Amino acid sequence: MTDKIIRTLFLDIGGVLLTNGWGRQERDKAILKFNLNGIEVNERHHLTFDTFESGKLSLKEYLNRVVFYEPRDFSVEDFTKFMFGLSVPFKDTIDFFKGIKKQYNINVIAVSNEGRELNEYRINKFKLRELFDAFVSSSYVHLRKPDIDIFLMACDISQTAPEHSIYIDDRLMFVEVAQSLGMNGIQYISLEDIKEKLLRFRFGTDAGR
Repeated sequence: MTDKIIRTLFLDIGGVLLTNGWGRQERDKAILKFNLNGIEVNERHHLTFDTFESGKLSLKEYLNRVVFYEPRDFSVEDFTKFMFGLSVPFKDTIDFFKGIKKQYNINVIAVSNEGRELNEYRINKFKLRELFDAFVSSSYVHLRKPDIDIFLMACDISQTAPEHSIYIDDRLMFVEVAQSLGMNGIQYISLEDIKEKLLRFRFGTDAGR
């Protein structure tokens, strides 16, 4: 067990608490649903997605570049509704972290890469304000993981020294970046795995900053 008391949990959203907002699987479903050219859509996506997730493009602007660059027999509203409807919560995982927060009275802060409109939809739809104290979302802070500055910003916002925090993400590289800054990092594989790994830590609010 670590001798450092954990004051703050930093959690990714997509892949940990919910399905991914707009990953490859979600795009593939939209490509099939709307009979799109998958090669063209994915190429255009990769050329502009960083800009969208960094909050420098609206969702409509992103879709104009990636989907509506030519006339379609469906509307932006039709596509957006389908896109948003792909999000599914991992309710047991959300409830588990709510329990941790309540039991130990610690901070829980989101650190995620998501476009603004999709991020806000997911926050509202799945009542994530009941879990999180703050959202360090890429579209809000104009930084994206794996940029170290987004992790440092999260520590500053929460007033938590890295060694008194845990960062949880399904993507190993992001966990490794957090660890390089002195944060405790855990890759999310399953809820049972997280429960077991968190047993190594002590939680509380009396740790130094």
